[in-house]
Amino acid sequence: MLSKLYSNPNTIAAGDDKIITVKAPSNLSNGEDEKEKNENNDNNNDHYLSSLTFANDTLPINRPHVESKLLRYFKNFSFKKRGSYSLHKKAEAYLPQIEKILASYGIPEDFKYVPLVESGLDRGVVSSKGAGGYWQFMPATARLYGLKVNGNVDERRDLTKSTHAAAKYIKSLYKQFGNWTLVAAAYNVGGGSLKGSIRRQKEDSYYNLKLNNETGSYVYKLISMKEIIENPEKHGYTRYANRTDQKDPNENML
Repeated sequence: MLSKLYSNPNTIAAGDDKIITVKAPSNLSNGEDEKEKNENNDNNNDHYLSSLTFANDTLPINRPHVESKLLRYFKNFSFKKRGSYSLHKKAEAYLPQIEKILASYGIPEDFKYVPLVESGLDRGVVSSKGAGGYWQFMPATARLYGLKVNGNVDERRDLTKSTHAAAKYIKSLYKQFGNWTLVAAAYNVGGGSLKGSIRRQKEDSYYNLKLNNETGSYVYKLISMKEIIENPEKHGYTRYANRTDQKDPNENML
């Protein structure tokens, strides 16, 4: 109504029949519209964040540090920041197979995003500590779960074999912690280290634990990765979201 009211000068008759021109402040209607727009955006953002889950567990979005971390990694994984569709292409090529293997072990499908966060689904990635392959196994852990790692062969670089090994490792962590969010954190930092943090702090909620920076951000990265893959348009990946040729048969992603 304000924009209509002040779109043209209006006249009001004063007591002496003198006509007075009434002008609106130049920024009034725009300011009200902008305020309403921001409020709507905030409401939409709150609704979106409150709908997020990890392994079917809801997130305590009412805690400011949870919201701020999520928004930070949404931004880091956004198209504006990365300027590439490589994550979505690799997800399309690899995740169906990973998801199928994880499901056969009864592991929530959200864990399929672990190798996207760990290695970007690049089998050749090796960390400074020696972790390698899609799931970034350390050599000793890889061997413990059935992978060959020696001078001649490195099965951490085999998608199928390494995913079976990862599934066995994840299941063993679940037996220790009984909570999938803690399992994700333990995958990053190690079960023994996480148990120590829980014991010292007398706290068993990931979102309340004080952990090192990498582990304290790990679940947020997984959730953010999940969201940019599953809701690409919301995070700037518009061209990928609108693609009609969802699979290019001539493109060898492996």
